[in-house]
Amino acid sequence: MMASLSLSTLPTSTPTKKPLFSKTSSHVKQSHRFKVSCNSAANNNEKTVKNSETPKLILPKTPLEMQNVDRRNLLLGLGGLYGAANLTSIPSAFGTPIAAPDNISDCVTASSNLRNPNDTVRGLACCPPVLSADKPKDYVLPTNPVLRVRPAAQRATKEYIDKYKAAIQAMKNLPDEHPHSWKQQAKIHCAYCNGGYNQVQSGYPDIQLQIHNTWLFFPFHRWYLYFYERILGKLIDDPTFALPYWNWDNPTGMVLPAMFEIDGKASPIFDPYRNATHLPPAIFEVGYNGTDSGATCIDQISDNLSLMYKQMITNAPDTTTFFGGEFVAGDDPLNSEFNVAGSIEAGVHTAAHRWVGDPRMANSEDMGNFYSAGYDPLFYVHHANVDRMWKIWKDLGIKGHTEPTSTDWLDASYVFYDENEELVRVYNRDSVNITAMGYDYERSEIPWLHSRSVPHTKGANVAAKLVGIVKKVEDVKFPLKLNETVKVLVKRPTKKRNKKNKQEANEMLFLNKIKFDGDEFVKFDVFVNDVDDGVETTAAESEFAGSFSQLPHGHKHGTKMSMTSGAAFGLTELLEDIEAEDDDSILVTLVPKIGCDDVTVGEIKIKLVPIV
Repeated sequence: MMASLSLSTLPTSTPTKKPLFSKTSSHVKQSHRFKVSCNSAANNNEKTVKNSETPKLILPKTPLEMQNVDRRNLLLGLGGLYGAANLTSIPSAFGTPIAAPDNISDCVTASSNLRNPNDTVRGLACCPPVLSADKPKDYVLPTNPVLRVRPAAQRATKEYIDKYKAAIQAMKNLPDEHPHSWKQQAKIHCAYCNGGYNQVQSGYPDIQLQIHNTWLFFPFHRWYLYFYERILGKLIDDPTFALPYWNWDNPTGMVLPAMFEIDGKASPIFDPYRNATHLPPAIFEVGYNGTDSGATCIDQISDNLSLMYKQMITNAPDTTTFFGGEFVAGDDPLNSEFNVAGSIEAGVHTAAHRWVGDPRMANSEDMGNFYSAGYDPLFYVHHANVDRMWKIWKDLGIKGHTEPTSTDWLDASYVFYDENEELVRVYNRDSVNITAMGYDYERSEIPWLHSRSVPHTKGANVAAKLVGIVKKVEDVKFPLKLNETVKVLVKRPTKKRNKKNKQEANEMLFLNKIKFDGDEFVKFDVFVNDVDDGVETTAAESEFAGSFSQLPHGHKHGTKMSMTSGAAFGLTELLEDIEAEDDDSILVTLVPKIGCDDVTVGEIKIKLVPIV
């Protein structure tokens, strides 16, 4: 699917009725480097990032639509995207949807995902207050709700900022045990993400409920922000109040929004546990791996835009690669081979948490850890833009860009206190249309749509020249350890694919059975045909396929826990860009960045994934 797209934004007020991209225009090769001033990232002048001419964009062909396909057959057909070692470990295709407990007192101290539970500064008693013994009511979306429009934080007016601060202050003024209090709102994330709830509602009282690293990630956070926003609006008696969003996918928003630091400790939206080296004018790093890249402002912005393109387009062509792996009742969120995060969750979402969190704290509080993230007002603003990515991805109109259709996903549910202090149960199925939910996003330029990478170097038969020097994948003894850089030659299933072939199937690189220490922040980068020429290949260049990244998921303090996951990377565009479409094999390079001493990869392969 090809298109010509202006830098104006996607429609925001109504769901898209047809694709935003035509099928007739031709691709124009372009540079990924935009003419921007570094100062543009720290001010409100968005005009600095607009181009005078509109480049054209080839969108990747969408791979297999996961919905309406038997889960067992699908996993086998994908060659183990989720690291399925044997059929007996695969949950039933007819599972039971995940459900938070009716009885919210069925909650325990949340100690999961913490390397240093004895050094926590926010406390691990994350269970919500019990106001009555009544079961939660099924929530019904208001009819014809007043539309709340979430503004980009970098363009927020003083009047809006004052209103936002007043709402947060009102929340902080409530008694701690009030369900709408600042502390109780922060504890919601801790309870759902650090082992506060078990799957007792679904008949598995000894297995944790976890909303990260699965297809629950997007809908849970959408509902979380939905009630948080409505509570703030009620506290200031403004039904139109909407959260701001941290516009980190746009150069004008790639610094921590100034409103969060102005007035310092006197401000209700100030948080003391942030990385002091990442305050403005530091540029946010979409590929942050725990240490600053040292890139210039222009290069960092370029890398960020290219990574956003990869995470939203190249490596998120279908439901599973964007939303994450299935998670149904009975699945163990800590040890299941099906724990696969979607491209945004594993990418920019995780990077922002790590980039903002204070490295001086034992658990990287506040944003750097699940249990404490909700105590930083920036958490909700960050997740507003994460939620916006869901809307943009869907509104692109590309075949395959749809929510899961399985009842296991549609009927998954969570329990919250609404703005009226009523305990309610909400379902994923009611979260797919934000217009029906009564909110939308202020328009903002999306320059990453035109940030398809350019090659570091071009050259055919890179792999052929390395035969005898680098091992072929069939000669490699798996699992491969990633305590150092690994190179391997991987044979392609076919070559010289024409336009029709590419419209029928996507070529994908799969890394299966990735095992790692769940107590560590883990990240390694993946490159294709990256030659050693003495110059480091950047994230803005085509040879960079993407990264595998995981936040800590420790289970018990003082013990190592082996976790298993997988990753997939799109090759169709990449091979076009580096002019390697006629090659029999490609060179795959895995570069450990952090926490990889105990990481192993059980399988590396390339498959053609049909576009259905």
